[in-house]
Amino acid sequence: MWSSARSEAALVAELPAPIEVRPIRGARRLRLRYDDVRGVLKLTCPLRTSRRKALAWALDQRDWIDVQLARAKPCEPFVPDARIPVEGQEVRLIWAEGAPRTPSLVERELRCGGPRDGFERRVTSWLKRRALDIMSREVAEFGDAAGVSATGVTIGDAGSRWGSCSSNGRIRLSWRLVFAPPEVRRHVVSHEVAHLVHLNHGPQFKALEARLFGPGLADAKAALRRVGPRLRRLGRG
Repeated sequence: MWSSARSEAALVAELPAPIEVRPIRGARRLRLRYDDVRGVLKLTCPLRTSRRKALAWALDQRDWIDVQLARAKPCEPFVPDARIPVEGQEVRLIWAEGAPRTPSLVERELRCGGPRDGFERRVTSWLKRRALDIMSREVAEFGDAAGVSATGVTIGDAGSRWGSCSSNGRIRLSWRLVFAPPEVRRHVVSHEVAHLVHLNHGPQFKALEARLFGPGLADAKAALRRVGPRLRRLGRG
């Protein structure tokens, strides 16, 4: 939804890449594309569209933009000696063939044994289990605060969504949130729990979301915008 409060400069500052706005005679709608050679967003719009409204519309496409940025940069596969964030802390992936096959996190090292083939799969499975365990507890925590409970919690890897809540009370969250700092992850979880009460983004929803998360909600949202593109690159390649 377009914001009437933010200035053009503030809108540009919130975008994760430079943007060029081009009014086009005959254009009937706004269109956005990413030039991965120059690293620039290109926004075309009808002649009479104000620059501020065009920029606000572009900012509303943030999930799509993050996907394009993630695709444009090198992937970060789970290979020995790589460094990845786990709950916001950088850790080193360690492979030792004679060590236990089940990964373990010890002092900024994620250690995994067994054959080299399957190392990435074992690390990914461990991260997904950790993500589901952590976020299931947080859904229950926020649900208690809101006086509701989810009918189920699952994880997935949707291309452009960090979470969703269905009308039957099932919450689905991106397992990639396990990489994010706790406040970023908890922002997404509290957002989806608030949807158990309000399946919209109206004033009552926003008030509940703010109450559930507590102080720092705006900072957590901004942090997700910053780290989101990298989270999507991890484990690919």
